[in-house]
Amino acid sequence: MTTMTETASGLREFKMPDVGEGLTEAEILKWYVQPGDTVTDGQVVCEVETAKAAVELPIPYDGVVHELCFPEGTTVDVGQVIISVDVGGGAAPAAPPVAQAPVEAPAAVVPAPAAPSAPSDEAAAEQAEPEGRKPVLVGYGVSVSSTKRRPRRGVPARQPEAAASVQRELNGHAAPVEAAAPVAPAAPVMPAAPAARPLAKPPVRKLAKDLGVDLAVVVPSGPDGIITREDVHAAVAPAPVAEPAVTEAPPAPAAPVRTPAAAPAVTAPSVAYDGVRETRIPVKGVRKATAAAMVGSAFTAPHVTEFVTVDVTRTMKLVEELKQDKDMQGLRVNPLLLISKALLVAIRRNPDVNASWDEANQEIVRKHYVNLGIAAATPRGLIVPNIKDAHAKTLPQLAEALGELVGTAREGRTSPAAMQGGTVTITNVGVFGVDTGTPILNPGESAILAVGSIKPQPWVHKGKVKPRQVTTLALSFDHRLVDGELGSKVLADVAAVLEQPKRLITWG
Repeated sequence: MTTMTETASGLREFKMPDVGEGLTEAEILKWYVQPGDTVTDGQVVCEVETAKAAVELPIPYDGVVHELCFPEGTTVDVGQVIISVDVGGGAAPAAPPVAQAPVEAPAAVVPAPAAPSAPSDEAAAEQAEPEGRKPVLVGYGVSVSSTKRRPRRGVPARQPEAAASVQRELNGHAAPVEAAAPVAPAAPVMPAAPAARPLAKPPVRKLAKDLGVDLAVVVPSGPDGIITREDVHAAVAPAPVAEPAVTEAPPAPAAPVRTPAAAPAVTAPSVAYDGVRETRIPVKGVRKATAAAMVGSAFTAPHVTEFVTVDVTRTMKLVEELKQDKDMQGLRVNPLLLISKALLVAIRRNPDVNASWDEANQEIVRKHYVNLGIAAATPRGLIVPNIKDAHAKTLPQLAEALGELVGTAREGRTSPAAMQGGTVTITNVGVFGVDTGTPILNPGESAILAVGSIKPQPWVHKGKVKPRQVTTLALSFDHRLVDGELGSKVLADVAAVLEQPKRLITWG
């Protein structure tokens, strides 16, 4: 779709593009330019978050930024104008961006509400404001001139009329007239330059928003004054005042049995949360898309989950050996690498599990390729990028792809294309110390493998009870196309490879 238009005055309007497949909206996370800045073709001007990922938008032409049509944090529909650029070399506008336009300043110059002329003047001032802001809010373009906001700064020009009317009404009461004189200080009407915006990366801003922290009061510790995640957490940390409440309770230690009844803990939470008992977080972006996908999957595909506990001691030893192998130097070698390889081997032995259900055509679509998805938790929510054609990769190639996938996800730079077309998924809940779970299928996939924590447990090995490295695997599958026999075979094969890693050679 077209993402830019040109006006007769040499202004080009850049519209919110469809940065994914069929996405209808995106949230503006950060502007990298301001009105008056010079931009060049291909320069990144803003970062937006869609329902799939965060994406940087480049401008497609040269010129001077004329206006930003939406402030940061606004969700904009695809096709709406978000920025206008003067490509004719005109003078840069003096008006600040929309997000910083003063709104309530004229209220300070109304000395006496009883003055008869004040209402008409105030109504005129209020009509001037929406007339100047209307094009920006609607998204049709920029205002014809920035002078429609200037009359508000010249409000003191009508102060003598207001003062005269007040004086006539008071019939010579000098003291009240002088009390109204403070209308002279125009300082409140002339706002100073907007305060510098705190420097922080989008994931840090998202964290601060979720925790209810104002970045303006956070002390930065990063380079060049950038606020880090630790700074945000530190700003929240002073809240726990519950400790003094616990230390004040011990004045009655003589009756430890009566202490719980004598000190009701009802007031402690209100102190710890500073009186705020609820926080409402808008559901949008990745979180909104994930919620819709999971609800659709859970109530469309009949889920079945099977479990198996397996001794992975030999796999853990192989991981340590591979870390020392010269062919694996510099690559990401961990248990997830061998678990991924084990699942790929199981799919090769049981290809029917790598399929999807086509409801419209009433067909089972078997895939002859494996796009292996890896669930990743990010500050913006859960995303599942996938490794394209993972079935054709060698172990070093798979390790390299896993490293790039995880690194990109942690930086919040996963592209929408990287999260499309998955065929089967692995979710590693073991990194949180969880033994196992019942994962929900990604829409369009027929199986997902959950990996629990790997830890030493007593295990019968060669007729003796010994401490071994043990984990629990859980496989959820769509029972419309994967029956119990097929699902059991896949899970058993994965467990067999992890118990005896040499099967990677004999079965692979």
